[in-house]
Amino acid sequence: MVSMAELDWVTYQKTVSKGKAIIFLPIGALEQHGPHMSMNPDVLIPTAISEAVARRLNNAMVAPPIAYGYKSQQQSGGGNHMSGTTSLDGETLMYTVRDIIKELARHGSRKIVMMNGHYENSMFIVEGIDLAIRELRWDGITDMNVMILSYWDFVEDPTIELLYPDGFTGWDLEHGGVLETSLMLHLYPHLVDINKIVDHPPAKFPPYDMFPVNPELTPPSGTLSSAKNASKEKGEILMKVCVEGISLSVKNVFEVDYLKSVTKKNSLTIPIYVPPKNQRKEVEL
Repeated sequence: MVSMAELDWVTYQKTVSKGKAIIFLPIGALEQHGPHMSMNPDVLIPTAISEAVARRLNNAMVAPPIAYGYKSQQQSGGGNHMSGTTSLDGETLMYTVRDIIKELARHGSRKIVMMNGHYENSMFIVEGIDLAIRELRWDGITDMNVMILSYWDFVEDPTIELLYPDGFTGWDLEHGGVLETSLMLHLYPHLVDINKIVDHPPAKFPPYDMFPVNPELTPPSGTLSSAKNASKEKGEILMKVCVEGISLSVKNVFEVDYLKSVTKKNSLTIPIYVPPKNQRKEVEL
């Protein structure tokens, strides 16, 4: 794995100039994640996953992450009214994504993986990608390909059943919960204080949003579900599942002759990693 920022410009130019290098661009947010955890999991987790996946590829590097994201929404991140949460307008994020992609294209890159770690970013990333590809075509660059993914989408039902034996409330209520806390315990344990975890039932919201939000609907802790069942062991499982699944998907798209597959209109099979049954029995939860 190569860190883009740590290269000198001559080495970087040689690496990307032929358009074959895969560049990972993590994108997250600065957002409160409860009293038990730092405010940067949405940046640290996708960056760590990007680095782990890049190590498995033949010619990949990780760009510095976009460390700010779109406004935290109450029903998925506690809300933008919470102290510490520092957000961007959607337009700012959209144009930031567009500009970085166009710059990477100017350097020679043609394969980019946007690794999202903040739920609210999704459609602004999509719009930024769409604008970049459209404007690059105006400049005669027609071979740019961008993959966008959110790491939690690679956690499939078998893993969910393994890690949430008492039931799964859904990704929207996992803010500061078992998923992120477990991954942080595995990756950055010094940024988690399990003694400060607030055990509370999952947040309850109406089936609609109101603006301005009613702050009383957000649990006082800022988390939307309890992280009491989080563990380093669960974080290890989640990391392996995400890295395996994303690696297979990126290889399938960018290390296979993807453009020929698209030209011939063949359907691409995206494999998903599921922990083997014997491994599940060995893990202490």
